[in-house]
Amino acid sequence: MTHILQIETSSKNCSVSIGTDGKLNCLCEEISPDFKHSENLHTFILWALEGAELELKEIHAVAIGMGPGSYTGLRIGLASAKGLCFGNDIPLIALNSLHFLAYPYFKQEYEFIIPIMDARRMEIYTTIFSSEGDMIEKTHPHILNKHSFENYRNKKILFIGDATAKTENFFQDHNLNFEQASFILSYPSAKNMSQLSYEKYQQKGFENVAYFDPLYLKEWGK
Repeated sequence: MTHILQIETSSKNCSVSIGTDGKLNCLCEEISPDFKHSENLHTFILWALEGAELELKEIHAVAIGMGPGSYTGLRIGLASAKGLCFGNDIPLIALNSLHFLAYPYFKQEYEFIIPIMDARRMEIYTTIFSSEGDMIEKTHPHILNKHSFENYRNKKILFIGDATAKTENFFQDHNLNFEQASFILSYPSAKNMSQLSYEKYQQKGFENVAYFDPLYLKEWGK
């Protein structure tokens, strides 16, 4: 069996899971408005291992949510992931946090899935996926404006993330018509990383542990 320790800290959700052969084995997470990741992450890792009845020496790789998102959160998560990889001589896997945020909604009734994470003020981090899960636009920061997502206004789309209220309110305040759009408040979670990290492990899609940096997109964060 292949066991992967999965860490996601790009948002208010400090999330750790164990994936076994592409299936979720154990999950430990907490959404904290105060970003208590530095206090909680190590404990959550221990709890996840205990819940999966595994020892660290039985872990085959560490997968990290690479962002975009909180600058501080990403640094905390990556520092722990790198320490575990160096200390146990195991590979590092990186996954786009917006990808596994959207992943559970692929191949459903939506034509497009648009993850949107808060980036302060009227800015968001976003990308666009087709219903099949193909990335249509590169992950990027975006300032909400009257032309935002205008090519998708007549489509059946899902906006998902922690910037949904801000985005929906902006559309309403500026009379932008997204009649077929749905909005779901959600945060990236390690519970959705298992299949994607297992596929990367099988493909040996590993990062250089010494030189890998998260997808910051900006020089500052929350």
